[in-house]
Amino acid sequence: MQGTAGFIHELTYRQLPPSVVGQARRCLLDLIGVAAAGLATDLSGIARRYAVRGMASGEGKGSRILFDGRRASAQGAAFAGAATIDSFDAHDGHRLTKGHAGAAILPALLAYCDENRPVDGAEFLANLVMGYEIGTRAGIALHAGVCDYHTSGAWNALACAAIGARLMGLDEARTRHALGIAEYHGPRSQMMRCIDHPTMVKDGSAFGALAGVSAAFLAADGFTGAPALTVEDPSFVDVWSDLGERWRIVEQYLKPYPVCRWAQPAVEAALDLKRKAGLAAGAIQQIRIHTFHEATRLAVRTPASTEEAQYSTPFPVAAALVHGYIGAEQITGGGLSDPDVLRLSRATSLVEDSELDCRFPAERWARVDFLVDGEWIEGAALPARGDPERPLDEAEVIRKFRKLAVPVLGEERGALIEASVATLGEDGEAMGTLLFDLLAPTEKEPPRLSPIQNSPRSRLIGRVTG
Repeated sequence: MQGTAGFIHELTYRQLPPSVVGQARRCLLDLIGVAAAGLATDLSGIARRYAVRGMASGEGKGSRILFDGRRASAQGAAFAGAATIDSFDAHDGHRLTKGHAGAAILPALLAYCDENRPVDGAEFLANLVMGYEIGTRAGIALHAGVCDYHTSGAWNALACAAIGARLMGLDEARTRHALGIAEYHGPRSQMMRCIDHPTMVKDGSAFGALAGVSAAFLAADGFTGAPALTVEDPSFVDVWSDLGERWRIVEQYLKPYPVCRWAQPAVEAALDLKRKAGLAAGAIQQIRIHTFHEATRLAVRTPASTEEAQYSTPFPVAAALVHGYIGAEQITGGGLSDPDVLRLSRATSLVEDSELDCRFPAERWARVDFLVDGEWIEGAALPARGDPERPLDEAEVIRKFRKLAVPVLGEERGALIEASVATLGEDGEAMGTLLFDLLAPTEKEPPRLSPIQNSPRSRLIGRVTG
């Protein structure tokens, strides 16, 4: 095979540079931790119940849902797993795609593997990397070729289809059809609608996984698809010309906090100014955030749900200033009504900065000012942490995983997963242990993080999204 199809089917673990293997393991561990935390959200519970009920397989057949143990079709298991990861906005992403590949890739790969397509650790990692390379390039091409800002499901669907084509051994023609079907039916949903009205629709990755896995099975049975323009259009040849040479997976960012990436530069700038000025949060009277246009659209100041807290700039900045960190407890449950956080969030203004607009999306920066004793203190412009130029160190990645996973999975299971991922690819037997730990149910149902509040507004949201 040649070109994209050849890369999909012929990439091996031995071809992966050490830096790529290391990044793949980091992304995998990070996604697993995010998935564990996401289990406790209402969004995840609804999606998993729907997959079991609405996308069921025959008894004892199909694929187990990530960290759930119940079975659905492979399409249903991928859908539910992607929804779970997407529900807790701490997963990896790429700046030029303005979105996330891994959220759909991991649950789709697990669903294929669990449906009688077992692989060893080396093949699992090769599929994971291949998915990131296909999905990220499809996302870059789609953003370059259309004027609307679409959700990640529009392009990470192609990654899920590519993994299925590889694992099912589709020939070049059917692989091409699988990519075409996935692109044609991938959800070209409008991301800014969820930014302006944060609800459970999120970033479209659940439906991207559903579309991509469905596309692979359809192509295997002879269903034909229109060519995938993001792959085959000559105007995107530069996007694909370095496939297998430039590794887009190492360009993925890892998030330190479970909120929209666009808000995180402001969080860093606010914490930096607080530290340099030697201030307590209680001394800050007002906050002024200078940032790019898209981040100013994250304007919720008094969130009524975890989705509204995750798609906000003022609220996580305020939470970080009060608590020094943003974790699940800050964006869920009682954290949504913390009076000290709400005071600062309501006292925050958002200012669009033309210079920072010009840097977006390749760079995301923000500057924060504080009003203290009637005088404004100006801070420095800073980017978010976790980008390739300023990555989270290994210790922070592991701490993040443990903080998210251990409360849900327990210390022993969390340690087994961590150890398996650390050596994945070196030991063929490790995948069997890891697959079991990821697909078996948790010992107990995790506590719900964001109970729907019984208010007219939340009842309306429930009707719209349910």
